[in-house]
Formats: sequence, C-alpha cells, structure tokens
Amino acid sequence: MRGVLRRVERRLRLPRMPRTRAGRRRAVQVVMLLCVLALLPATWMFTAADGRLRTTADVPRTKVAMVFGAGLWNGEPSPYLARRLNAAAELYRSGRVEVLLVTGDNSRKEYDEPDAMRTYLTEHGVPDKRIVSDYAGFDTWDSCVRAKKIFGVDRAILISQAFHIRRAVALCQEAGVESYGVGVQDRHDETWYYGATRELFAAGKASLDALFEPDPRFLGPEEPGVAQALASDR
Repeated sequence: MRGVLRRVERRLRLPRMPRTRAGRRRAVQVVMLLCVLALLPATWMFTAADGRLRTTADVPRTKVAMVFGAGLWNGEPSPYLARRLNAAAELYRSGRVEVLLVTGDNSRKEYDEPDAMRTYLTEHGVPDKRIVSDYAGFDTWDSCVRAKKIFGVDRAILISQAFHIRRAVALCQEAGVESYGVGVQDRHDETWYYGATRELFAAGKASLDALFEPDPRFLGPEEPGVAQALASDR
C-alpha cells in the first residue's frame, strides 16, 4: 500500500508532509498565515465600509448618486442593473439626490451600458438633464477615480447590489469620494451566489488598487456634466 501511495504522490507531484513534529508545526503555521493573508483584503473592505451602508429611506441627502453598470441583456439593463436603477430613480423622486451619474462600459460600439441606463431612468421619471453618463467606467476603481478626477464629485451615494456595495464604498473612499452605499437586495439565485463568491477574489484586486492607486484605463479631460446638471432647474 505504501508503495502505491508513493507512486501516486510522484505522479501527482504532491508535496510531502514534513517527517518531524517541528516540521509539521511549521507547515501548519505557514498554512494559517496564508489563510490570514488571503482574508486581509476582505477584512479591509468590510472595515472601510463599516457605518456607511444605508437604505433608500435613510441615506443622507446628497447631491449626486452613482449607479454602477451590471450588464445588458439584448441592449436592455439586466435584471440586476434594473434594480439598481429603480433604487436610483426612487432616490431622485424622493428628493434625496439631485443628479444621477451612471457609470459603465462603452468599450465597444455595440455595447453601451450608460446610454441603456439613461434610457431606463428617463422611462422611470428621471429628467434626462439630471442624468450624467460616464462611458469609461470599466471597473469599480475606474468609476470611483473618474467620478472624482473627471466629474468633480466629492460626495456621493453609491448604488449597487448588496454583495458589491462594500467594495464600491471602500474604493470610492480611497479615491477621495466621501461615500454612502445603498445595497440593493435580490433573491439569492445562481447569479447572486456567483457575484458573492466573485467578491472574495475581487477584494484582492481592490486592495491593490487602493494601495497603488493606478490611473483608470481611460482618464481623459475633466467634464462639466455633473456641475451643469446640478445648476439646471429641477
């Protein structure tokens, strides 16, 4: 039996356990250290967003709300994105925000998240002049940095799904945007579990973005859209 196990071990190239008690103890310590290091980004993310999560009913009144893209289905907002946009429209109608900054992916001519988001919002009672589009929100960090550097947003309500909102708040805080997050609730289907699992890995990239503060994929010149929208009559 031992000979069979050794042959399997050689074929799979599995690392051998240390033979001494001290060696096994060190191996366990290394594994525990790696587990702690793996959890640090998620711990940072939860700590950074602590006390900054609200509902549409009790979020502080703020001039700007940011809605993050979440995919299109046949050119229309996906159900997850539609629920984010519903929350944004509710905040506008209740007077808690004045302008909606929709940020998403328009890297291809045939794929335009911001315009689809704008169309959906206008169909749900938000005036077009109160919507500002960021066409280069390719990921959460890019959206946060561009909100600050390109659109001049210093304070915002962020709207996303509950599993993503902590990362969004943590990154926007690091980018210089004082943020409160509204986490949209969804039924726990396969998409929800996929998104929640993905956040465990995305936390690692988020922590690196916060540490090294890379420029967005596309920065470009400053845009006056938010200031103009705020200056327009309600």
